[in-house]
Amino acid sequence: MPTLKDHPQLADFQKYVTALEQERGFAAQTTIDKCLLLGEEVGELFKAVRKSEGLLVDSNSDFPEIADELADIFIYLCAIANRKGIDIEAAFRGKEEKNKQRKWVRV
Repeated sequence: MPTLKDHPQLADFQKYVTALEQERGFAAQTTIDKCLLLGEEVGELFKAVRKSEGLLVDSNSDFPEIADELADIFIYLCAIANRKGIDIEAAFRGKEEKNKQRKWVRV
């Protein structure tokens, strides 16, 4: 069973996801598979948020925890990044540099 070290960096999470996918038999799933699964998890997050915000919901429905759904989304993001050879931390830093050059205004 893979283990995640204390105080991991983003790269450690990506390596952990690679190992857990190998162990659990998910390594052969394609990027498209992972994107579709990510979409399902985002839907579950929205459902959990709806419940937490007191919006009308189907009382017969199961409601996941927001934290669990965020964790699932993060796992799928790591899996997609791994399949595409993307270092999430480097991508984040690069995108933030681009965002800093933008001018944000209310419309």
